Amino acid sequence: MRAGRGGRAGAAGRAGRGAVAVALAAVVLAASACGAPPSGAGPDSADLAGRAPRADATGGVAPDPDGRPVALVYRGPAACEGCPEAAHDLLEHDGYAVRYIGPEEEVRFGPDALSGAALYVQPGGTNGQEVSTAWRLLQRDPGFSPELVRAYVRGGGHYLGLCMGGYLAGHDPGYGLLPGDSGQYIGSRGATVTDEQDHLVDVSWRGQPRRMYFQDGPYFDVEGPDARVLARYTNDRAAAVVAPYGSGRVAVTGPHPEAPADWYRDYGLPDESPTGLALGEDLVHTLVGTEPKS
Repeated sequence: MRAGRGGRAGAAGRAGRGAVAVALAAVVLAASACGAPPSGAGPDSADLAGRAPRADATGGVAPDPDGRPVALVYRGPAACEGCPEAAHDLLEHDGYAVRYIGPEEEVRFGPDALSGAALYVQPGGTNGQEVSTAWRLLQRDPGFSPELVRAYVRGGGHYLGLCMGGYLAGHDPGYGLLPGDSGQYIGSRGATVTDEQDHLVDVSWRGQPRRMYFQDGPYFDVEGPDARVLARYTNDRAAAVVAPYGSGRVAVTGPHPEAPADWYRDYGLPDESPTGLALGEDLVHTLVGTEPKS
């Protein structure tokens, strides 16, 4: 997750990274999540001031004028500060027109809100935030329904879950998009990271050793011949997976390929952001069935 990034803790499920928002303190009891860096990578005041809710912006995604595929990134109380923006930058670098969807955004959840989108992204959650809390916060959005996302993917859409978004691709609570479920890596046997702090984690990505930004992210237990494991932690738990759901596909990852350089810098970690960017592009292109730019 991240000082807002995303994870599942114990039986209740956790999501973690960074500082816990004061507004959530009353509802978060024992949590961890994916989240935003101390320096605050969230939207600036000018962006917030110019962003008014639009209840009518739920009737499908307008095409991009330049013909780029459109990605919708969730930005709201179930995501950490900085996590939607990091996903935005990863996808924009890869040629997507990126728009935010959420209770304070111009694009709002509604019956046809995801129509026309090439990709829906559920980013990391706030450190100390239970998965169940993030799920409740999503459902408080008056236009949101889990079935909206399920129907979108089932009908041929694509879901990208980053850390907390990976937890939420699982079951109870979650969208139930995976042919299996998600679990908390730091509590798994043989885990090389065993606390909720920000670390580099070692994975094998397509058989090659890589180090990635990690904060209490999930692992995935998946079954079926069409579930493709792109990366594994050193204890052999799946760290990144692409799997079908109906006519669409789902991609999930426990580590953060979208992590920008300042996330590493804020926690005194060696900067692996160029590697992460390349792995993120590989994940996205495997999800949508296209070739990476590089």
